[in-house]
Amino acid sequence: MPDTILIVLGMMVVTYLPRLLPFFILSAITIPRRLDLFLQCIPAAAIGALVIPGVFSATPEVPAAAVAGILFTLVYGLFRGGIIIPVLGSVAISYLVMTLVR
Repeated sequence: MPDTILIVLGMMVVTYLPRLLPFFILSAITIPRRLDLFLQCIPAAAIGALVIPGVFSATPEVPAAAVAGILFTLVYGLFRGGIIIPVLGSVAISYLVMTLVR
């Protein structure tokens, strides 16, 4: 049992250290504005690259459902923000479109 605890603690350190070091290193440095703007775009690009292909592959027989869900999420997310309502709303709208089309 103590070996398991040491292994888990070691994995925790190895996982957490790469996330913590840039925070301490970059907190003392002023990042140029253009680089900061570029870095702020990375999460949206990553989400788009990871989520959008999965959305279209989830409903290959009714691509209109995927488009409707994405549009709802984009419009609601741009004007209101948040994550729960856009996700639940896009699921509900996609479900409605799928039931209406079939």
